[in-house]
Amino acid sequence: MHDKLLQFIGSDFNFNSDEIEAIKQCFEPVSYSKNTLLEEAGKIPGYLYYIVSGYLRLFYLDENGNEVTTHINCPPGFFTSYTHFINQTRSEDNVECITNCDLLRITKENLDQLVSNSQSMKDFSISVFQQSITYNENRSKELSVFNAEQRYLKLIDHYPEIIQNVPIQYIASFLGMKPESLSRIRKKIIN
Repeated sequence: MHDKLLQFIGSDFNFNSDEIEAIKQCFEPVSYSKNTLLEEAGKIPGYLYYIVSGYLRLFYLDENGNEVTTHINCPPGFFTSYTHFINQTRSEDNVECITNCDLLRITKENLDQLVSNSQSMKDFSISVFQQSITYNENRSKELSVFNAEQRYLKLIDHYPEIIQNVPIQYIASFLGMKPESLSRIRKKIIN
């Protein structure tokens, strides 16, 4: 599993053999089955996950007890309640496996140690943080500017495999609509 992570982070950054060994030591391989809750609301997120395979979602419960999916991640990539993980604060979000998942996880302490001991890891971490900010800004813009059909079309254009792997109610929630609305949009597109 480490090979996929090393390929992912090594595509733009150069790591020496000591740094690679440290990364392997700090990222623990784990596998979870579908519907496993990895991080629970009300707690400090314990890990940053690198998704080798599978799909995860970030969700919270609204004032009526309904699940609201705020993020779905397709592999490869990193995933957690990011701000709360970095700041070690209690998160209102849950992290759940949508499918069976193979992951590599790292604690905040081990991540900090890697970053402090490796300029390449520090540069990579800054890059991940910048990408996260850009993603969140674009997502906010899309939710406020695009209509429901445009949001759905953009999602399946960029991540076509999501339809086969993620239940429709999670996709609908992520796109800011009811499952019935998404079903109507999908029927319209098919016709």
